[in-house]
Amino acid sequence: MLKLYILVLVSLLLFISPINLRGQKIFSCESKYDADVKIFVVESKYDADLLVYKEESKYNAEGNKGLWYFTDSKYDADKKIYFTESKYDADLLIYFVDSKYDAEWRERSKMHLLF
Repeated sequence: MLKLYILVLVSLLLFISPINLRGQKIFSCESKYDADVKIFVVESKYDADLLVYKEESKYNAEGNKGLWYFTDSKYDADKKIYFTESKYDADLLIYFVDSKYDAEWRERSKMHLLF
């Protein structure tokens, strides 16, 4: 019974954690050495690890769901990314979608890259 209580408590803490509630504010770096994550944009959503929707407001970017707001300053960003020219150099493959409702992780094992 105690183990179940602890498991429920930990789950609740992770669920309401600020890391899950903040949006994904992204800064695009000029150098791969300055980036937290290297990204390659694929031509098909079926090849992507993450389907990304570009938000127009930082207040609309919610959690680690693929809703990105691109900042002009690296100091305002949650993550700094670098767009590679080859998918073999990338940590994460993304595809930009036209609707925020299509944004989602297709490869959940890579979610940690954006936490």
